[in-house]
Order: sequence, then C-alpha cells, then structure tokens
Amino acid sequence: MFLQALKEKFKHKSGEKYLKNELLSVPESTKTDKGLHRVGVIVDLDNFPNSDLFYQLIDHLQLRPNAVKIMGYRAYYDKNSPYSTPVFSDKDLGWGGAVENSYALEFLSKEYDLLLNYYTQDTLILKLMTVKTRARIKVGFAELDSNLNDLIIQSPMKDFETYKTELKKYLKVMREL
Repeated sequence: MFLQALKEKFKHKSGEKYLKNELLSVPESTKTDKGLHRVGVIVDLDNFPNSDLFYQLIDHLQLRPNAVKIMGYRAYYDKNSPYSTPVFSDKDLGWGGAVENSYALEFLSKEYDLLLNYYTQDTLILKLMTVKTRARIKVGFAELDSNLNDLIIQSPMKDFETYKTELKKYLKVMREL
C-alpha cells in the first residue's frame, strides 16, 4: 500500500516535469491549411456528462459527418462498464507523462485542425492530453493555464449553446469557416 502510493506520487511528479518541459518548448508546426476538417474534443464527463452535444458541431460548423472525435475523462471509471464515449482517467498516467490507455493513444495518434478542451478542472492527465494532442488550434476555458490553449472562450461550462455560438464567431474571425 505504501509503496503503491509512493509509486503514484513519483509518476505524478514525472508527469508534471514532462508537462513543464513541453510548455516551455516551441510547439511543432502543423500543416497550415485553412478550414476545419477534423475536430478533437477532450471533455470532462464528471462535470459535463452529455458529450453527445458535441455532435451538434457537425451541423453548426458545416463539417463532414465523421469529423468530430470525442475523448472523455472521468476521475474514476469501471473498465467493465460500457460508455458511449471512450474514457480515460488518472489511473492511465504512466511514467514521464506517458498515457497508458488504448483509447487515448488512438486519439493522440491523429492530427486535428481544432481541439476543444472542454474542461475547467486543473488535472495533470487532462493537461497532458492537451499538450500531447497535435492540433493547429486549441480552444479552452479561462480557468486553465493560458499556455495550453490558443483561443480562450469565456463562458460557463454548463452553457453549451453560448460556447457553440462564441466558437463559431471566433472561427469566422480567424477565417477558418
């Protein structure tokens, strides 16, 4: 029990070190094509359980039917229970900031034009997922570290309609739509 807690503490510490180094380094340049074709979403399912609302973005932003990929976070989840959204948790944190979840690794293997960080909780694994995801534009909330996101939307997390309209407005300003 004691050794397991010590191991988890060292994993967390090595993950924080990795995150700090990634935030200080210059991000890799991704393709510079304008327009949105692939949208990734990292959502905190503990605070916003209705992740299916993100599929409304397909119509709202005039995207292809399979353009949105959603990855959910839960502080605790049962691996045997079925979830409609692929889920990862704090248990999936490995050494050196590695993520040890097959769904999360599949999500991280793809490149996105837009990444929506739909969480306000300051959790290491969520920030690591944001840093590791290759995306041209990263959008998040003001409650988080401003170094994680390129665009910050000031709206309550529960008010998805306002978030959706603000997102579309700023993407038009950036000439992405």
